[in-house]
Amino acid sequence: MSAPADVDATRRTRLAAERTWLAWWRSGIASAATSVAVGGVVPQLVDGARTPYVLLGCGYALLALTLFVGAWWRQRQVESALSRGGYAGVQPGLVLALTFAASVLALATLLVIIVES
Repeated sequence: MSAPADVDATRRTRLAAERTWLAWWRSGIASAATSVAVGGVVPQLVDGARTPYVLLGCGYALLALTLFVGAWWRQRQVESALSRGGYAGVQPGLVLALTFAASVLALATLLVIIVES
């Protein structure tokens, strides 16, 4: 039988993993909301070209989808590791890919704003 301290530590670790999963979801929801704003609302408000905003909106939607799937995948990895009594670190490639994608979208948004204004 597990000692009470071990049970508490496992419970805290699982709750921390759950908070991390929810943070991934919050990021996905923010990206989805940005997608609607940039790709759906802004094109109706501008007098110029709408296509760049729609394309950016699609990019933010893809980022949102990636974050939701990534949240599921990461939660699955962490839960599996915790069940084995191990640890599952974040894959550096995933961090790099998400950072790159978000940076490209932010830069593209900046460029569209500058060019279209």
